[in-house]
Amino acid sequence: MPRQLPADCLNEIFEKLEDKTSLYSCLLVNRLWSEVSVGILWRNVWNYNTLINCLPKESKEALYKNEIIMNPSYSKPLFNYVSFIRRLSIDEIFRKIANILRNYYPLAQQILIDIKCVVIIEELFKMLMSRISLKKLNIRSNIIPNFLFFFYPGAINSFKYLSAFGCCSDICPEYFYQLSQMCHNVELLSITLKPVISDGLTDLISVQQNLKSIKIYQSYKCKSLTRIIPFLAKHSNTLTKVNINGVYDESLLFLVNSINLQELVLYHYNDFFEDFKTLQHITFPQLRVLKFKHQHINQDYFIKFLENNGKNLEEYYGINNNTINLSIGKFCSNLKLLCTTFMRNESEALIVILSNCHLLEGIKVLCGNYYLNESELLEVVAKHSPKPFYKLTLFYAYKSLSKLLPKELKSFFTSWKDRTPQKSLNFAINTRHAMNNLDFKKENMNVIEKFVKLGVIKKFSMLD
Repeated sequence: MPRQLPADCLNEIFEKLEDKTSLYSCLLVNRLWSEVSVGILWRNVWNYNTLINCLPKESKEALYKNEIIMNPSYSKPLFNYVSFIRRLSIDEIFRKIANILRNYYPLAQQILIDIKCVVIIEELFKMLMSRISLKKLNIRSNIIPNFLFFFYPGAINSFKYLSAFGCCSDICPEYFYQLSQMCHNVELLSITLKPVISDGLTDLISVQQNLKSIKIYQSYKCKSLTRIIPFLAKHSNTLTKVNINGVYDESLLFLVNSINLQELVLYHYNDFFEDFKTLQHITFPQLRVLKFKHQHINQDYFIKFLENNGKNLEEYYGINNNTINLSIGKFCSNLKLLCTTFMRNESEALIVILSNCHLLEGIKVLCGNYYLNESELLEVVAKHSPKPFYKLTLFYAYKSLSKLLPKELKSFFTSWKDRTPQKSLNFAINTRHAMNNLDFKKENMNVIEKFVKLGVIKKFSMLD
């Protein structure tokens, strides 16, 4: 009789599976495989009808007597699904339960659906708070009825180990107050700033003991970070990831002391952003990932910043001019992944990058219109890419016209096949915004499929 792998080993293996479809297949093998798979799938609530079916008998009877649900099932669920839940989205719970009720009561007015929805969710949280240990919580909507699930029995233990919290700044202040009393170990905090910043948000930020990652998105109506910057500054020594997306003039100088910063993402900065006048002189010894998008940072400041920090960078994403690209090739010798832009006749900058960045594994490059010609791009990559290189992604500017011919693709893949050492290519094309007809794409696809079969291309993906 074959020996069965223990549950811990199966769990380690299943964690590596890349898609849910593979986990679904594991459900059908045997009871042990099914239980391990279900434990992973149910970290997020997988099926809300099943969740309702997990309610205790007295809750189901109360809902049935009050005509909230019809024909409740009293059969015991196959697994203890609730105990597996580690992540909750309050908005999703309201939305999914409301959809179920609309199917039960298709002619009911919305106000009746909302009332029934709150009653069901109150019963669900009575059950959840006594049986789960949350790791991640999201509360985004400020129109959710302000029922206080924190006061249900078991809530303190349920939120004790919360490590990731996402919210909008204008949600019920009581949520922030209660969380600041119970949750002191949040490592990842994601905030969408609205014109209203509820009382208690700064308290929640202040009491965290090991805040590592902060993600802030500013809606266009919110113009100021002033209220929360001083509280973020208190965590500058523990922050490893900072992602700020918005249009504003607020200072990011709280990062000056972030010696453990590993990833910095800055999107949509305006023309008046001047913090790099100071940041250009700061060295972040742990910085590995740098992402900029639609920023207008002074070029000289930024190049000086690369001079001080480029050597440690492993990933860089940005929309750049030729001077900055040349600086990337000069100062970022340990890059592994690069996403950038090259205009026409700027292949020399690409050659400098490929020649100097000996650890480079892949690049993502914008093509079409005024950008570097695809044929020239492929020729440079085939000739100058370093030995570790194996990922190439082409994506196209809006309403661009690809001029890549099948014979040029064939020439590139043939050259790649003869590389030493031989390394199969991960090749991707994003033609979503290109204007070429289907016949043009089909001819190129025939070439690609041929080299996939030959093993020259290990993995191909196309988005159109």
